[in-house]
Amino acid sequence: MPEFQHINVKIFARKGSTINWPSLIPIFHRWIREGSTPELLIDVADYAHVPAGPGIMVIGHGAHYSVDNRGNRLGLLYNRLAGLDGSTQERIRQAYEAALAAAKKLEGEPELGGSLRFDEADVEIWPNDRLLAPNVPETVSLFKSEVSAFLADRFGRVPELQTSTDPRDLVRVRTVAVSS
Repeated sequence: MPEFQHINVKIFARKGSTINWPSLIPIFHRWIREGSTPELLIDVADYAHVPAGPGIMVIGHGAHYSVDNRGNRLGLLYNRLAGLDGSTQERIRQAYEAALAAAKKLEGEPELGGSLRFDEADVEIWPNDRLLAPNVPETVSLFKSEVSAFLADRFGRVPELQTSTDPRDLVRVRTVAVSS
């Protein structure tokens, strides 16, 4: 049975959200100075010049956070690096709550002037580990059921879910029909 560790959560930005990439750099440096997340934050990396890329990242010891634009979809990405004890549900919940807390914190940053808003029900969740969670039908099915259970608990319903089908990709589960 696969073990789902290193859970990543991307909460997508609402339509109409915009970002002035350079404004994120001092915000993330302030997060480092103030210890604004449960994880130890270390540095900021600027990849905003990469089209449809990782954007601006704040690098941490246990996790990275970024305003990410992969696939030309703006969002807040929480990338868990360190393994966690507990059930898959607990790991998904931890990653989702960390992503949501960071998204809400960014929404309130005065430097952004309210230009960046997130839809907490428009998410993509995946284990970032091809060895522990290979993209094969059994693993995809198991992880999708875990995400479904989490979303049902979180939102009182399970939205339509889409999964990755390319075996070269990570196992990914994404909400399709969303409302918040």
